Amino acid sequence: MHRVIDPAILYFGTPVVLISTLNADGSANVAPMSSAWWLRSMCVLGLDPTSKTTENLLRAGECVLNLPSVENVAQVDRLALLTGTSPPPAHKLARGYRHEAGKFEAAGLTPVPSACVKPPRARECPVHLEAVLDEAWPVGRGTFGAGSPMAIAVRIVQVHVDEGLIADGHANRIDPDRWRPLIMSFAQFYSLGARLQPSRLASIPEESYRTRPRPAQPA
Repeated sequence: MHRVIDPAILYFGTPVVLISTLNADGSANVAPMSSAWWLRSMCVLGLDPTSKTTENLLRAGECVLNLPSVENVAQVDRLALLTGTSPPPAHKLARGYRHEAGKFEAAGLTPVPSACVKPPRARECPVHLEAVLDEAWPVGRGTFGAGSPMAIAVRIVQVHVDEGLIADGHANRIDPDRWRPLIMSFAQFYSLGARLQPSRLASIPEESYRTRPRPAQPA
């Protein structure tokens, strides 16, 4: 039996992403979010228009999408109520946020240089996706007005993966049985369970989906 309800949020479950960007003064910012979805070599991010991450990404056009595993849950949670915006916007203050300039340090994350973009990667995360801005637009202006969230599409230009996640016999493939992303569902942290059954989609060669050149191999 189904029942009509009116939930305040509709976050049924998506992976957590730690987005690192550069502030205007050159310092690093890192922020958690969980409204992200993937289109070929693109990722579309749903972001608060007042956030420091949004400001930095629209200004500089670069970021790193650091994907935490379940082992990084404590570090992600330390960032939950921190903002790089000073002073914090009123809606964040009302929810208990405070300003923190050194968010990498506050979370216990280590910034390491990227290869193709200026923002650093978070060493402790097993996946780093260097990305550049493609386009951005407000979503739901008819519903939310001036406070409309931003949809920001970024293009992945370099992928760094912990070697323990790479499928045996495949130089460019992630083994989904080894990858345990951190999932947020209705503001709570979860992980993936075991594989349920074989998938027909998995029978399609993964290379047939490729839309960007393979990275150059060392000489």
